[in-house]
Amino acid sequence: MTIPDFRNHPLTDFQVPENRRKMEAALQEVQSQLGREYDLRIDGASVRTEKKIVSTNPSCPSEVVGAVSRADAALAEKAIQAAGKAFRSWSRVPPEVRAGHLFRAAEIMRCRQHVFSSWMVYEIGKSWAEADADTAEAIDFLEFYAREMLRYAGPQPVIPYPGERNELRYIPLGVGVVIPPWNFPLAILVGMTAAAIVAGNTVVLKPSSETPVIAARFVELMAEVGLPDGVLNFLPGSGGEMGDYLVGHPQTRFISFTGSREVGLHLNELAARTAPGQKWIKRVVAEMGGKDAIVVDETADLDAAAAAITASAFGFQGQKCSACSRAIVVDTVYEAVLEKVISLSRKIRMGPVRNPENAFGPVAGRSAYRTILDYIQVGKGEGRLVLGGEPAEGEGFFIPPTIFAEIAPEARISQEEIFGPVLAFTPARSWRHGIELANNTDYGLTGAFFSGDPQRAEEAKADFHVGNFYINRKCTGALVGVHPFGGFNMSGTDSKAGGRDYLLLFLQAKSISEKVRANL
Repeated sequence: MTIPDFRNHPLTDFQVPENRRKMEAALQEVQSQLGREYDLRIDGASVRTEKKIVSTNPSCPSEVVGAVSRADAALAEKAIQAAGKAFRSWSRVPPEVRAGHLFRAAEIMRCRQHVFSSWMVYEIGKSWAEADADTAEAIDFLEFYAREMLRYAGPQPVIPYPGERNELRYIPLGVGVVIPPWNFPLAILVGMTAAAIVAGNTVVLKPSSETPVIAARFVELMAEVGLPDGVLNFLPGSGGEMGDYLVGHPQTRFISFTGSREVGLHLNELAARTAPGQKWIKRVVAEMGGKDAIVVDETADLDAAAAAITASAFGFQGQKCSACSRAIVVDTVYEAVLEKVISLSRKIRMGPVRNPENAFGPVAGRSAYRTILDYIQVGKGEGRLVLGGEPAEGEGFFIPPTIFAEIAPEARISQEEIFGPVLAFTPARSWRHGIELANNTDYGLTGAFFSGDPQRAEEAKADFHVGNFYINRKCTGALVGVHPFGGFNMSGTDSKAGGRDYLLLFLQAKSISEKVRANL
C-alpha cells in the first residue's frame, strides 16, 4: 500500500456557517455527556476506585465535566506489570501493523474532530480556535509518527565491508511512563503516547489531574482501533503518591514528561537513582517550559510585531510553554510598540468559551488562578501596570490580559514562568542588547526577532539561544513536521517533538554483523 506524503491537518474556518453548525452540534453532544464517570484501564480491563478526580469546567466551576477513578501505588504496580507482560509481544509486532493503529486512530479523530475539540472547550477552557488547533495537532502527531516508524523500520545506511553482511536495526526500549500536561490535553498527550507505542514500547499513562476526561476519551479511541491489552494503561492519580512510584520503578525503562521545571527536575533526579533489580539507565525525555521573549528592533514592521506579541502572549490565556511573556523592544520604538499592543489587547473578548465570540477564556483552575494573581501583585511592585491587573467578577477563573511596562531584566516577572496572561515589557538599548536580555534566563524554549534588516536576522539566528527561533512571526504555533519543537537549558532535553529525530528517543540501535562464507 502506498502511503501519501505527510500533510498537516487543516484548521477549521468557523466563519463558514456549516463549520459553525457542526461545532455547535458537537458541543451539544458533549454537554449531554458531562458528569460521567471514567474508569482506569489496566491490561485491557476497566478498574473503578472509590476515590475520584473530579474535573470541572473552569468557565463555570460548578459544572462537573467528569469524575475519573484515581489510582494508587498498588494499582501502579499492576499497571507496570501489565505493560511489562504486553511488551514481550507488542515489541515483536511488525512496525507496519503498529503504524496501522495510529493511522486508524487518526482517521477516527478526523471524523470526530469537533467532538474532541468540544471536550477541551468544557474541560480546560480552550476557545473554539485553540481547541480546533489542539485536535488538528493530535491528528498530525498520529499521522507523522506512524510514517516515521515505517522510515526507521526500513534499511538503515551502513558502510559496506568485504566478507560481512551488516545492518542496523532500531528496536524498542520497554515500559515507559508518559506524563503529559493539561495545557495541550489532547495534542501533547497523543504525541507523547503515540510515539512511544508505535516504536514498540508499552505505556503507563498518567494524565494531568486537570484534564483526565479528554485523556480517557483518547484511551477509549485506542481501544476502539484494537490496540492490544496492556499496551496502553490509563492511570490517573497523584504525582506524589503514584507518579513517583512509577518513575522510580525498576521495570520503568523511560519517562516522557511535559510540565513544570520543578516537577521535571524532580522526576529527572528520581529517574537517575538506580533501583534494586534495575538493568538499565533510564531515559528521560522532558519538556519543562519557558520564559519566552519577542525582541523588536527599530527597523521592524511595528504593526506586525505588535500583533505577534499580542497573539503569542494571550493565546489560550498565556498558558503555553511557548507563550511570549517578555516583550523586549529597542528604546526608540518602545512606546510605539507598547501602545499598539495595549490597543490590540483591549479588543480581545473575554468570557465563557462555549460562546464562539469569546477568544479569551478562563485560566486552568483555582490553583493557576491564585498563582497568576500572586504574580500580578509581584508585578505591581516591579513595574508600571498599563493594562488589566484584576480578576474578572462572577463565576469562572477569568483574569484579563495584563501588561506591565518598564520591567527590569532581573525582575521576578522577567525570570519566572507565570503560565498565564501576564506580559512584561522591557526596553533595550539596541537590538544586540535586546537579544542579550532575551538570553538572560534559565530557559531557552522559543523566541522571536522582528527586524527589517536581513543581516541582523542572520546574526540573531546564531545568537538567540532557544530551541525554536522565529523571525518576523509569532513565537507560538509550531506545526508538526514543520517546526520540530523542544528547548534548551531548563526548558528541557530539546526533544524536538514533531521532528524526524523524535522517535529515536523511544528506540535503541542494534548493530548486526554476519560473516559471509567465501564461495568455494
